[in-house]
Amino acid sequence: MRVTKLPAAPTSALKVLIVLVLALTMSACSWFRHSGDPLDTLPLPQLYAKAHNDLVHADYSAAEKAYQRLIARFPSGPFNEQAQLELAYAQYKNNKPDDAYSTVNRFIKSNPLNPHVDYAYYLRGLINFDRTTGLVERTFTSQEIGKQTRRDQGYNLKSFDDFAELSRRFPDSAYAADARQRMIYLRNVLAQYEINVAKFYLRNKAYVASADRAQYVIEHYQESPQAGDALAIMCRSYLALGQKQQADQVRQVLSLNYPNHPYLKDAHWPHSPSLLRKMIPFSGHY
Repeated sequence: MRVTKLPAAPTSALKVLIVLVLALTMSACSWFRHSGDPLDTLPLPQLYAKAHNDLVHADYSAAEKAYQRLIARFPSGPFNEQAQLELAYAQYKNNKPDDAYSTVNRFIKSNPLNPHVDYAYYLRGLINFDRTTGLVERTFTSQEIGKQTRRDQGYNLKSFDDFAELSRRFPDSAYAADARQRMIYLRNVLAQYEINVAKFYLRNKAYVASADRAQYVIEHYQESPQAGDALAIMCRSYLALGQKQQADQVRQVLSLNYPNHPYLKDAHWPHSPSLLRKMIPFSGHY
């Protein structure tokens, strides 16, 4: 009779080794099982609560990540709509204006009937407003116009249009009054930009161009404080072009509406800046 030999029983050292390998394997499995992002497993209410809490506590990067995960995991419902709006705000506060603008635009297009869509229009205006207006400039109002008008006016125009659309669509919105105040500020900035360019043309004897720029201010920003300067520049330009009758008519309008304007007492206003002033950044010259 043939007897089959059984494998020898493992030695004590081998047993210990087997136990260690099994323990390490189980530990590794447990580590991989728990190493995933908790945002992938949180239920919807808790996930929104976490994102909102991060936002309230100004942890904008964490809030942005949580809102993005919520939107991806739960692509519909009121939590999703609110998350989109708050995501745009988190990106705006996190100095990501391009991302914020894209997010808020998607929200407006996807949720035109959302009860908070007026805020979305307001936020869109704020995003562009803050691209070209800094805290220092808004605080020191005596210098802000001169600094602001040296920058690209594209975002100012967009911001003005955004606030105008909010005021037109939602005149009773809680954000409408602030939007209108910002529109006044932006109107004055845009008007001053045109005046600065008109002065540049005037000093360089491009009188047709200076008159056109000044006329643009009268047509588009008639209620701005710069309208008086525009009339004065038009008067000087017409005189330089030999159009005395037109110059006299403009001067009469200037005298009637701005009797204290310096041009009425000084025919050479505005004066060219001194060499020293030209060497000073943001001194208002071109």
